[in-house]
Parts: sequence; C-alpha cells; structure tokens
Amino acid sequence: MFAAWALATLAPAAAADEVPCQSPDYKHGISYVLPLKYGPDFEHFAYANPDAPKGGIFRLPDMGSFDSFNNILEKGRVAAGFAFTGTGNVVFERLLESSADEPASAYGRLASGVDVDPDLRWVAFRLRDGAYWHDGVPVTAEDVVFTFNAYKEHGSVALKTALTDLDRVEVANERDLCFITREGAEPNPIMPFAYGAMAIQAKHYWETRDISKTTTEPPLGAGPYRLKDVDLGRALTYERMPDYWGQDLPVNRGRYNFDRLKWDYFRDEHVMLEAQKADVFDLREETVSKNWTTQYDFPAVRAGMFKADLRYITRVWGLWWPVFWNLERERFQDIRVREALYMLYDFPYINRVILFGFYDQGVSFFHNSPMAQNGVPSEDELELLEPFRDQLPPRLFTEAYLQPPSASYGFRRDRVKRALELFAEAGWVVRDGKLVNAETGERFRIDFVFVAATLLRAMMPYIDVLNRVGIETTARSPENSHWLYRMRTGTFDGGAYLYIPNNTPGLDLRNRFGSAAAAQEFTQNWARIRDPALDHLIERAIGARSSRELYAATRAMDRVLLWKFYFIPGMAQPGYRLVHWDKFGEVPWSETGPLSRVPAIDAWWWDEAKARRVQEWLARSE
Repeated sequence: MFAAWALATLAPAAAADEVPCQSPDYKHGISYVLPLKYGPDFEHFAYANPDAPKGGIFRLPDMGSFDSFNNILEKGRVAAGFAFTGTGNVVFERLLESSADEPASAYGRLASGVDVDPDLRWVAFRLRDGAYWHDGVPVTAEDVVFTFNAYKEHGSVALKTALTDLDRVEVANERDLCFITREGAEPNPIMPFAYGAMAIQAKHYWETRDISKTTTEPPLGAGPYRLKDVDLGRALTYERMPDYWGQDLPVNRGRYNFDRLKWDYFRDEHVMLEAQKADVFDLREETVSKNWTTQYDFPAVRAGMFKADLRYITRVWGLWWPVFWNLERERFQDIRVREALYMLYDFPYINRVILFGFYDQGVSFFHNSPMAQNGVPSEDELELLEPFRDQLPPRLFTEAYLQPPSASYGFRRDRVKRALELFAEAGWVVRDGKLVNAETGERFRIDFVFVAATLLRAMMPYIDVLNRVGIETTARSPENSHWLYRMRTGTFDGGAYLYIPNNTPGLDLRNRFGSAAAAQEFTQNWARIRDPALDHLIERAIGARSSRELYAATRAMDRVLLWKFYFIPGMAQPGYRLVHWDKFGEVPWSETGPLSRVPAIDAWWWDEAKARRVQEWLARSE
C-alpha cells in the first residue's frame, strides 16, 4: 500500500504543499519546552551502565489480581509487564523512548528517526531495519498502521480520546510512516510523544484473534522480555530475550539486565509488607506512612541487608489521593455543598495523628512543578480566565488558594459553623441531629469507596466530622478490581485517587477532567466534571508551544479545579519511599542527578556479590 506521500513526485507542483510528510528531515529525538540533552551520537543514557552484567532475577509485587493480557481495553485487569506505556511494558516495542533525566524528551527506539511538521499537521517516523517479533517475523510499517487503527476502533475511552486528533496513518514504504492530523484539530505538540509511547501490536498475530476482547493468551511482542510462566491472577515470570533485536540501541544499552522478572500479586498491603521482609520479593514503593515510620527497624535493616531510602525525584508529584465527588449526584452539583464538605476536612490534623506527619500539604494538581498554581493569578492566567469570569468564583481572580486554617488538633468550630452556613444556603439544614433537605426532608448521604483499608483509615477523622454534622456515611474498601469497576462506572458518592501527571500532561488532562470524557462509559473522569472553563484551559495546555503558554494554562486550570472544590486536596509526597533488599547495582544519583523515576526494572542490574551477601545473612538468621 502506497500513500499520497509516496506519490508526491507525481502530484502537480501547485499541490505539493498539501501532501503530508514530504521529504521528512528525520532527527534522532524530540523534546518539549526544553532542548534535548543527548545528541545524535549519544551511546547510552547517563543512568544506564553499558557494562552492566546480565543475569539474576528481579522480583516485584502488585496489588489485587489480573485476568487479561490485552492492554488496550477497559475490560479486565491487565497483567503487570503488559502495561500500555512506560517501563511497566516489558513485552511490546514503542516508536520512541523517553529519558528519565529530562522533563519531556524522547529518542528513537523502534523508529530510527522522527520529524514533526512545524504546524503539527503530521508526524513522520522511519522504522529501523532489523526489528522483529518474538516469533522471528520482521516488524513492519503495516504493524504500526494496524496498531493505531485498532486503537481508534477498539481502544479504551482514554485511548480513543488521546487519538481524537489523529486522522490516519499512511505508509510510504516498508520503513516510512506519516501520522496525519485531523483537519480542523487544534495544534497539539504532545501528540508526537503520545504516538511514540504507545505499544505496537503484531498485525499477523491479531489477524486470527479478536483484539476487542480480553484474553488470557499473552499476545506476541517484540520487546526485551516475553512471558515464560503464569499463574493466572497470582503470579507472572518473564524471561529476557537473549537475542533481543534492540539491545544495542543507544536508548537500551545498559538496560534490561535481569534474566528474569517476576511479579507476585497480593490482596492486602500488610501481607505484602511481611512478604517482602521474608524475602519473597525484592523491591517496592512504600505508600503507607505508618509502615514507613514504624516497620523498617527489623534485623535486616540494622545489618545493612535491606534499605529504606527516601529519594527526591523530579517528576510532577501531583496530589496523593484527593477526595472527589460524583457530580452525577445532584447534591454535589452545588458549589456551596462542595465547599462545605471541603471546610470540614482537616488535613494537618489527619497528617499529624494518622499519617505520622509524613506528607506535605497539597495545594496543586501539579505539585513539585512549575505548572502548579501559586499566589494570585498572573496576567497570562487572567487572560485565559477572563472569558469565563461569570462562571468562576470571584475569589479565584483575586486571592491565593490556601487550605483552611488549622492548628492540627482536631475539631474547628469556626470551620464547622461556616460549613453549616454553606449547607443552609444550598438548602440543607440540621434537624434532630440530621442534615436534611429543607424542602423534601431527604437525608444527606455519602457512600465512600476507597482503594485500600489504609486509605479508609486515614479518612476516618473526616468521616467522623461528617457524621457529627448530621451526614449519614458509609465507607468501604472493596477488592482492588471491584474498586476500579465502581470508580469507572460511577457507583459511588465519594472517592479518592492518585493523580500523578507527567511533564506533558495534555492528553491526560482531557481524559481526567474533560467534559467529553465525562460522558463516556468507563471514563477516566471519575468525578464526571463538565466545565467549559476547564475544557478551554485543557485545550490551551494541549496546544501550548512554549513553557510560558503551558504554565499559564496549567496554573489557570489548577485554580479552577481547586476554587470550584471538585476535589479536596490533602496529601502531597515529599519524595519516593524506596524499600528493597540490597542485591542490586545502579548508577549512583551523585553521577546522574535526580531522575523523574527510579529506573529499577530497566536500568538496575544483579550484583552477584551483594546478592550472595544477603543470602548468606538470611541463612545465618534462620
């Protein structure tokens, strides 16, 4: 199949400018806002050791269960290792590889070169020679075309939303592809990164299978690992491909060093913690502040065999489990109700009493980033917000957003008084100790659904205050897959989720907070927010061509989310709590500087001497 691009030489000269992807000027990488760190002749990422030995096993945990290997659908829970993007994908290839020591840069992986039209009408990729699937069949441009057609037709809501502006993918020859933007779409500098990050599927494999269905058969990949053993819902073991076609690429040199990767699944975080202490697996991120404070003074830690490190990383931290409301429930559509519920939440008290003072107080969805709001709106922000002045709280334009005052010692009568005033203004009054609708007598109820018992525990002081003002509450933490289903289908009143954006957040913003996503079944906009101001700001963030434009849009959006009280911000992370057995080697951060993530899966390696030392100590301790 030859596209119009391939026939450009036959087109009339006057129409030449209308032909997409003419004579692409391929480059080794692309960046957003800041210039590339690595030049065209770079040999490896600074955080990868090209001389790292290959061998050993790296064992990891995951929560809940899994029942599918099809990573493009909402249905099912996808197995670890088959993630759609990022280092959680060890099976599939992608066109570009992002670097962990830059805010937003990507370099050729399956693609040897990339070119982006200045007006973002198209993105061109040139595939490398010599790439092949695990069955030995070469990876071709037709595989890429099949992949994106399948994503647009059968993909999840998030995938379809992300690819809204992609009109089609054309093939010029065996190696050259042109991604053509839909006519009339706003320029979106994030799209080249999105195309480059998505897992490429094997056309010849899926031709005899239904990609629109969940599957317990692991799909064919072309990446550094393939699945070796599976205990469905419980455990997975991957083996490194010794003849992996891409192992000597600059983006891969010194990476993917473990012979085996193994994931074990757990239903309880406390059991997971004890399993790690017992050397069932090697590494995880500790997300429970109580555990971090009280559980890491056991013999292996004191002997230096086990490490618990708080690492500063440069990623955007976002907000850690902010409370949000299901706006399809009529009672939460009134901003006065949402502000009243916000006034009753005392994070400093919860942080001190329940969370051991570990967290920072979150005041931005882009915490730890220049994208975060701060102080009063700038002139650039005001220019974006002004057209929606009549739809926004007046305070947004003149005041800095701050959390309500708290001495961190519990029940604040002034805040409760203000909350009850707001409830009364919205038509909810206290009668006989119950908060009811002034006209109908309906009881104000909130059904909370949380991801884990530890989060439910952290919310109990808040739930207690809600009960004290007459709100009837229920709160539960179901099995992980059930929790995810309820969030996606809107069968809850209040919930909380972990929001960690990246440095190119545009498409995710559309999925998480956009009105179009709210109307979709199995949406990622769990709060069901429909806000024209947010929609406008999201598109401005997506279309930003400079840091100034991006920061103005995200800061303005930040203010709208906060001042309209769609969420109750609470926890913000001060760093990454890395807990692991000391069996591995890594390039020291003193040489690389802080990274956007801990590249354990892809850039650490098995250190035989360290591993032997740990095993000998464990044997002596039995």
